[in-house]
Amino acid sequence: MSDTNSPHTSERARKPEWLKVKLPIGEEYRKVRELVSVNKLHTICTSGNCPNMGECWGAGTATFMILGNICTRSCGFCAVATGRPLPADDQEAERVAESVRIMGVKHCVITSVDRDDLKDGGSTIWAATIQAIRLSSPGTTLETLVPDFQGKWENLDRVIAERPEVMSHNLETVRRLTRHVRVQAKYDRSLEALKRISDAGLRTKSGVMLGLGETEPEILQTMDDLLEHGVHILTLGQYLQPTRSHLPVAEYIHPDVFAKYKVIGKQKGFKYVESGPLVRSSYHAERHLED
Repeated sequence: MSDTNSPHTSERARKPEWLKVKLPIGEEYRKVRELVSVNKLHTICTSGNCPNMGECWGAGTATFMILGNICTRSCGFCAVATGRPLPADDQEAERVAESVRIMGVKHCVITSVDRDDLKDGGSTIWAATIQAIRLSSPGTTLETLVPDFQGKWENLDRVIAERPEVMSHNLETVRRLTRHVRVQAKYDRSLEALKRISDAGLRTKSGVMLGLGETEPEILQTMDDLLEHGVHILTLGQYLQPTRSHLPVAEYIHPDVFAKYKVIGKQKGFKYVESGPLVRSSYHAERHLED
């Protein structure tokens, strides 16, 4: 960030006070946690140790990752293992749908690893998962956080055709840093994916991490790029280094700066802006359905 008036710490300092997470509490959280444990269910909330897990579960929202836990890409920010994935599991859709039903999820967020090894990019499993959840939990609303499918738009169209209530694809960072942060991704390809989603009439969402070395003008330009490509909902959160082998944190962004970007984003025209150090893609996801 270039704003020298912004409070920040160096990457070598310990995490600032505002990044400390409160332990999840509440009766609804305890009930869901017990269901997940007893039924051996898998959610990104638990495996990713998400800081907002208690708040989201209390609101009836949970996130599931499909198509395995090995990604074909090697993004510098992501803790998911890179390698050769196992074959796609045709029974996965039913298992995820059963998990959603058992947990009583009101708003379900689905994401996946990148499966560039598959001809359909995993889109058939994507579609089947949405269909299975709607069959077993017809009252559950859906958000899909999809990959770019390498620009093979027939695969993206397969997911669009299922008409999830919200459809997301994360830009992750500014144009200048994309090649460094998202090694196999392309900034403009991601923007095209978002435009195709928006042009299909779906509520469209994207997320950007801050603290990777971007400047304020670059952040503002990224907002403009997203708006020009039809994005309605923007999430801004602090990048945190998963391990020492991942990209270092260039800067810890102060909550006041995040608050400023929320105001700017709303003024620019986003319908919703979630902006804060602990904000993640699915933060307050259930609220983004409201008109």
